[in-house]
Amino acid sequence: MAQRFHRDEEEGEITRVRLPHDREVFGIVQQRFGGSRMKVLCLDGKTRTCRIPGRLKRTLWVRESNIVLVEPWELSGEEKGDIVYKYKNNQVDFLRKHGHLKKLENVDEF
Repeated sequence: MAQRFHRDEEEGEITRVRLPHDREVFGIVQQRFGGSRMKVLCLDGKTRTCRIPGRLKRTLWVRESNIVLVEPWELSGEEKGDIVYKYKNNQVDFLRKHGHLKKLENVDEF
């Protein structure tokens, strides 16, 4: 059976933007390793090897220089984490405008 494609939100419209809760941090995807693993530079200054959890593997398509939300692991959280959410371009503009991504201004990818 074929899947139907629905456009839930328009490009310019921002409904709700997810912000970090508890231990979650913003991050930029630097390099993809394959097998749903990638290297992410987090806003807390640490570089983590992150993975996309199984429940999001087929729905979350991440490329280099995407802004993502990372949840560090409880064990070895300094080095590893899970990618929980990927921000769209209009959401990134909203976050920059409201000052949530101030530390990303000096990163060369943007």
